[in-house]
Amino acid sequence: MWFRHPVALAALLGSLSAASAQAYHIENVASARDTAVAQLKPATIAFSDKPAGDDAGAGLGLIHFDDWATKHPTEEKFLALFPSYAEPTLGRAGDGAKPEVEKLYMYVAQARFVLDQAPNTIGLAHYVTLDFLKRIDPAIKHKLIAAADVWPFTDDAGIGNQNPDRPWCTGRTTSICIQSTYTLEGKIPLGIMLVNRLRESPKKISDHIDFQSEFSALKPADLDQAGLQQLTKLDAPIAGALEQNIFHVNQIMKFGKFFAVFQNHPTDAGKTVVTAFMVLAIKASILDEKRGYEKVPVLRNLVPADVLMGRSSFNSGSSISAGLPQYARNEITTVAGILAKDVAAK
Repeated sequence: MWFRHPVALAALLGSLSAASAQAYHIENVASARDTAVAQLKPATIAFSDKPAGDDAGAGLGLIHFDDWATKHPTEEKFLALFPSYAEPTLGRAGDGAKPEVEKLYMYVAQARFVLDQAPNTIGLAHYVTLDFLKRIDPAIKHKLIAAADVWPFTDDAGIGNQNPDRPWCTGRTTSICIQSTYTLEGKIPLGIMLVNRLRESPKKISDHIDFQSEFSALKPADLDQAGLQQLTKLDAPIAGALEQNIFHVNQIMKFGKFFAVFQNHPTDAGKTVVTAFMVLAIKASILDEKRGYEKVPVLRNLVPADVLMGRSSFNSGSSISAGLPQYARNEITTVAGILAKDVAAK
C-alpha cells in the first residue's frame, strides 16, 4: 500500500542504499502545501499532519470526516476514496441490526519536496510495480490480483467503498491491483492476544492487517489540472500523479489513499515539485475503545488511540506499528529517496 501508508529506513530497503534512503529529511511545518517552493531547502521534505481547526480531541491530530469535508472541501474531493464518498450506513435489512452511520476520523498528512529532474522525463509508469511498493516498506507483503479477485463490498469493511464511477482495478491504463498483508510488530501481537482473552465478544482482534488496493500512474490528460492546482496550492502545470487507493481493510481503517502530484517547478524547468498526501480513515469505534483497556494495568499502554498515534510503549519499528505519524514520515521520506536515487542514476 501507498501506505508504508502512507507515508522504512536503510536496513529495510534492500536495493536502496543507506545513503540514498536518508538523503531527504523531514522538516515539520504548519502546512506543507502552503510552503512556497522557493523556501524548500535541498534534500528537505516540508511535512505537516495536524488538521486546521478543532481535531477529534486530546491532541490526536485527527479530524472528523464531516468536519474535514466542510472545512477542507478540496482535500475531501481529491483525497477521499472517491469524490462522492460519504460515511457509510451499516446494518442491512434482515440481519437484525439497527442501521447506523459508521463515523470516521481522518488522518491527513501532506508533504512537499523538489526533485532535480524535469517532470516530463521522470516516467511515473515505471513505478507502478510490486517492486516499488516492496522498496517502500518490506514489512508489508504484496501480491498481484485481478479485478475478479476484489473482495465483495458486502461486509462491514467493504460497505460504502465501491467506486460508483467504475469497478476498482478497471478502467486505468497504467495500474495494478494488489492484495497486501502486514503483521503487527513488536509487543502489539502479545497485547492483542491478551485483549482477545479478556474480551467477552466472540469477534477477536487480528494481529495482522489485510487490505486490497489499486495503484496507478496518471497522465496530465487524466487529471483535473485546475482542481489539483487548488489542492497543491501551486499554480504550475501538472505533469502526472501516483495514486494508491486502499478500498478494503479488514480492521482499524475504513480506507486509505496515497496521492503524489508532480508539477513543473515554477522557476526552474529542470526540476519537479512533488506534493504528496497520505490519508487514512480511522473507524471511530476503534478510537472509542478506551475504558476496557484502562481497567487492566498491563493493557493501559495499548489504548487504540495512543497506539495509532505513536504515543504508546507498544509502538515499535518504522512501519504501521510505529504509529501513523512516524509511519507517514517514513513512507514519504522513503518515496522521496527512491525518486531521488533514480534521478541521480540517470
